Amino acid sequence: MNCHAPETGNIELLAKYCNEDQKKKWLQPLLNGTASSAYSMTEPDVASSDATQIGCRITREGDEYVINGRKLYGNCIWNTENKFFILMGCSDPDNSNKWARHSMVIVPTNAPGITQVRNLTIMGYDHAPEGHGEYLYENVRVPIENMILGEGRAFEIAQGRLGPGRIHHCMRLIGQCERAYELALIRCIDKRKTPRGKLIGQFDSNIERIAQMRLEIDQARLVVLNAADTMDVHGNKAGRYAIAQSKILIPNMATRVIDGCMQMYGGQGLTQHTPLPEMWTYARFVRIADGPDSAHRHQVGRDELKAAEAFVERNKEYRRKYLRLAEDMGGKAETFWGITPDV
Repeated sequence: MNCHAPETGNIELLAKYCNEDQKKKWLQPLLNGTASSAYSMTEPDVASSDATQIGCRITREGDEYVINGRKLYGNCIWNTENKFFILMGCSDPDNSNKWARHSMVIVPTNAPGITQVRNLTIMGYDHAPEGHGEYLYENVRVPIENMILGEGRAFEIAQGRLGPGRIHHCMRLIGQCERAYELALIRCIDKRKTPRGKLIGQFDSNIERIAQMRLEIDQARLVVLNAADTMDVHGNKAGRYAIAQSKILIPNMATRVIDGCMQMYGGQGLTQHTPLPEMWTYARFVRIADGPDSAHRHQVGRDELKAAEAFVERNKEYRRKYLRLAEDMGGKAETFWGITPDV
């Protein structure tokens, strides 16, 4: 159904930013499920958490763009279903506006000059040939009509793509948590497993563990629902704050919940006897994918501090009301340390 990463984000990107000819050539096969795609942004030689540092060069020569650089991630070209990359690179390095230096182009996976150096493992898991790769782009040429939206507009496109991409990761993680939780419940009532004569689910610690899992999954679902609703009603830009909240909370919640399920399975929980280790690895991976936790925390904290000034007058009004109430009741008003006394 092509509802997995990176297809969900790429489909939305192509639908939102591509012209009709590009949609017909590149989007329609994804919608039909006859092709797959990849997103090529991260680089090994720069701090890609600051995307303005991305250095893969996109240079125009006549009616073509020439691409040179190294990339990490991006689904393997060994997977024959993977037909193209959406690549972000630097097309105008001397632009004084660092947010206008980069562009996105569509690069067919069979374009001459692309070398897959290796298949990347993710925390030891090898998903070849469908997994991620490390790539060299050496004088890779694509026609100018493969430019998406226009030169210098990569960050505009990236924000439109990564917001939905982050939400999709969170949705999938909640589904995986539900699956892990089901496995934990099954383990709790397995009559073959009776340490010290009790079912695993009869131990107080496990009863509380099950309760905490249920609480965390349910609250996470509401956080994601709020973010998705905000995006639907007000757009991706307005939903930036709620998206960041989801991207921070849900992967961390998922690692805790799945870790608890693994603990209840004991040694088996660490082996391929259950899908739990791979689920946990995916949750841990998402704490990095589409932006690291710390970057999103910084964004949330920065936005909160921008709102701090608005609370100064509000708290002064609280004090004015308090002083009036104390006077009306004939009481003595007190000054609280740290609260601005001037009203």
